[in-house]
Parts: sequence; structure tokens; C-alpha cells
Amino acid sequence: MSPLPSTLPAIVRTRIRASVRRRPRLTPREAEERALLLRLLSLCLQYPDAELTSGRLELVEAVRALPSSPAAARLAAFTDWFTAQDPEALESHYVETFDLRRRSSLYLTYYLHGDTRRRGMALLTLAQSYKAAGWDIGGGELPDHLPVVLEFAALAGPGAGEAPLRRHRRGLGLIHRALEAADSPYHHLVGALLTLLPPLSEADEKAVARLAAEGPPTEEVGLDPYGAYGHGEFAPPDAFVPPPAAPPTCHAEHTESVR
Repeated sequence: MSPLPSTLPAIVRTRIRASVRRRPRLTPREAEERALLLRLLSLCLQYPDAELTSGRLELVEAVRALPSSPAAARLAAFTDWFTAQDPEALESHYVETFDLRRRSSLYLTYYLHGDTRRRGMALLTLAQSYKAAGWDIGGGELPDHLPVVLEFAALAGPGAGEAPLRRHRRGLGLIHRALEAADSPYHHLVGALLTLLPPLSEADEKAVARLAAEGPPTEEVGLDPYGAYGHGEFAPPDAFVPPPAAPPTCHAEHTESVR
């Protein structure tokens, strides 16, 4: 989009940009196809347990049946890799990619709020949104886990359903960048999702770069599940520092004194 003349009033420029970004209303068939695509992305981003890996052929068939689109092409690129891997290798790659690297964690509110009290409120807001839509996610995952957010988007539709995804586009941009840097085929999935959302603005891109360099907000509110890294620094993608060993218990100290 070409820059708008600076002589236009700010409110007019804002409305023009909003009208350009606004997507046309989907037909019922398009909405159904979009929901299926989101559900497939959600499924592929889940941990590759025995149930998921045993259904890989059915997954490929479902992806191949999707209408042609940039998102479908990226999803197909992922499933081509996914079906060719050994199940144990898939499990190891998933854990290394999403559980041991902060920059590709699938918990979206972390990128916006870090380990702060605001994150707790954001999680509560998400959970309330799900409940208001009549959807109970159970107790298996936090409400900001990307597969959960994708499933909600498929259930509730492009408006309110996809609002959490739009709100966390910067975090998704960082995840995509980290997955590409790590040469993980999972970057196809996040890339597919980004094609469905409004593109990142120049300000968004700068924010993603700043987030990659500095990390999300920090605030000590409890134990850090990733361990301490430096002095509140954002651990690089390949770094996983285990938490320090616990101090000796009173029982252990008493045993030493007896000896």
C-alpha cells in the first residue's frame, strides 16, 4: 500500500487503512474451509504422540483435499516432512523445538507479558472468552497454548474466534523467525497461519526484532520453568539452563554433623 498523503487528517488516514485491512465477509463454504485449515494447524502443532503419528496418512489426505492457497501449500510442505520421520525422532524434535527454547514456545501470552502478573490476567481473560463461547478446554493445557487458540478460532469463527491470534501476531512473528533460524519444518505451520492474519506492519516488525533482542517483560513472580539465564536476559534459541540444585535439607545437614 502506498503511503497516504500527509495532508489527510489523521482520522481519515486511520479509517482508510482500516478499510484496506478489513477482509471481505466469508461465504459459508469459505468459513468452513478456513475452520478446517485452522483445525489441521492445531492438530499438527500438538505433541506427536502415538495417536497422532498413527494417523499421519489420514492427515496427509485431509491436507491434500484443501483448496489451493498459500496456507495449504505450507501445510502440505510440513506434512511431507512429518510423514517421512520416525515417531521417536518427531517426539525429540518437538521437545527440543518447543519445550527447550523460549523463542519458539507455543504459549502466546509469554511474548506479550513475559513472566509477569499481567500474564496471569491475560490467561484469565482468554479462559473467560472460551467459556463465554460455550467451550471448555479442560485442564490439559493453558488457554494461550497455540493449538488451543487455533481450535478456538476454528470453533468461534474469524471475528471473535481469531481475535486472540490477531492480538498475538508479534509473538507469532517471533516464533516463525525462531523456527526458520533453527531450520525446523514447523516454521511451515506458523508461516501458514501468518498468511491468514493481517500482515505485520513496519512497527510490528520493529517490535518483533526488539523482542528477539531483549525478550519479553520480566518480573519475578515465581519459579522460572526455564531456569535462570544471566541476569533476566532472554535466553538464545539453543540455550536451556536447568534450575540450580536445591540446597541441602536439614536432614542432610544433621546427617553430616553426626558423621
